[in-house]
Amino acid sequence: MQFQISRDALLKPLSLISGVVERRQTLPVLANVLLVLKDKELCLTGTDLEVELIGKTEVDQAYQSGEVTVPARKLLDIFKSLGEGAMVDVALAENKLMIKSGRSRFTLATLAASEFPSVEEEPDTFSLSVGQAELRKLLDNTSFAMAQQDVRYYLNGMLFEVGKSYLRLVSTDGHRLAMETVNLSNELVETQQQILPRKGVVELSRLLSDEGGEIMLTFGQNHIRAEVPEFTFTSKLVDGKFPDYNRVLPKGGNKSVIGDCQELRQAFARASILSNEKYRGVRVVLREGEMTILANNPDQEEAEEVVAVEYSGEPIEMGFNVSYLIDVLSTLRSKKVRITLSDPGSSALLEAEKGGDALYVVMPMRL
Repeated sequence: MQFQISRDALLKPLSLISGVVERRQTLPVLANVLLVLKDKELCLTGTDLEVELIGKTEVDQAYQSGEVTVPARKLLDIFKSLGEGAMVDVALAENKLMIKSGRSRFTLATLAASEFPSVEEEPDTFSLSVGQAELRKLLDNTSFAMAQQDVRYYLNGMLFEVGKSYLRLVSTDGHRLAMETVNLSNELVETQQQILPRKGVVELSRLLSDEGGEIMLTFGQNHIRAEVPEFTFTSKLVDGKFPDYNRVLPKGGNKSVIGDCQELRQAFARASILSNEKYRGVRVVLREGEMTILANNPDQEEAEEVVAVEYSGEPIEMGFNVSYLIDVLSTLRSKKVRITLSDPGSSALLEAEKGGDALYVVMPMRL
């Protein structure tokens, strides 16, 4: 294998692919990136056995085709350290990868390409096409509610629900829920549900660009594949059943509060400074025309914020995890938020004032 490439042509795909490669690996080859040169096309692959990302770029000069694996992080650091626009000569000799640019020389250890694992092929079950900017917005608006390292492994990911006329993304950690729906026409007869693991969600989001066109998502029995012009992303799906989110959505809430998103977010952020660092609880008291936010901690420090809101009804007092409320208010794209409540023991439903495609549920806390 021998070729010449500009530093900038390799840096973008290498940066994205290195994100997939885990630093601590049980198999040494999983810390490596697979390089395959065929004609003038250089193909880079990184995987951690759960997520695989393949990127393609064109080399300036191809002298000899070939394939090899090299440490991903070291290769990335070398290319980052070179000057912008630098030309780089790469050659494989005696199981070492030689990298030359100007007066810099690097020699990297390699492992055989035959040792590199590949994702097994499987028949596709269904596909759908969605705009990259739209999918990125969906992921950004819902991913914060995913669980982290929960024993209920199916919560450590995001539900993709595809119906005949919509795509819905749902995530929950058992204490809060985020859900957004977009209209989409496809050929499905039955509604399909698949769970994409947390790492898959993060890497897919990094791949999408706001200027990009459509992205094709293909679902198999155990994998999801996403294709954009220069990258192919594959992730295992979580083998489990996602909880019925319809049962979590509060129904029959008879108390409605409308407030300014930014004002409320700032008030909750200020109150959170003196909340209990472990439980993050704040007390929310609603009275005619105003919301009072109270926080205290074991050091007997206290914070109180009063915000003007549209509310008419009997006074009500509830406890919430302040971080959950701040997350939702930071995500909502509208000027005003509508919060629907029924009683102190029931969940709160948050959405844009005029409704919309996104719904958020936050469970109350006992304080």
